[in-house]
Amino acid sequence: MTTTHPDSARTSLREWATGVTVFAAIMLMLGGILDIMRGIAEIAEDDVFVSTRNYVFAFDLTAWGWIHLTLGVIAFAVSFGLFMGSTWARVLGVIIAGLVIIAHFLSLPYFPLWSIIMITVSGFIIWALCAMRKDDAFVPFESPRSM
Repeated sequence: MTTTHPDSARTSLREWATGVTVFAAIMLMLGGILDIMRGIAEIAEDDVFVSTRNYVFAFDLTAWGWIHLTLGVIAFAVSFGLFMGSTWARVLGVIIAGLVIIAHFLSLPYFPLWSIIMITVSGFIIWALCAMRKDDAFVPFESPRSM
């Protein structure tokens, strides 16, 4: 019969929570970079995007570019806070990912496949940042415990 040490379950849960948070931070960073590129392409009025007639949420392509560029820059900046394990970055990460979902849903007719991918990725980011409890969060420069 084997017995498990109470701290071993806690350590594995902490490692899982840390891994999911780091993955969410990387995805938020990559999503931010890609939104920055999409925003620049929309501001430059590139011919990549198709305009849809009679769309209720029709904005000028330049306006969508500034929206995506702003969200991308903020998402990129918040991802660095997530790497440090800060609570403010988790809260802002959820808010930014939610705004990214809304922005990509509203710009769905302009670039449908990419919008669906970003909605899915942002949904995962929200889940990952909300699934971890504060007690399970990693501290980046945590001193080892003496046992």
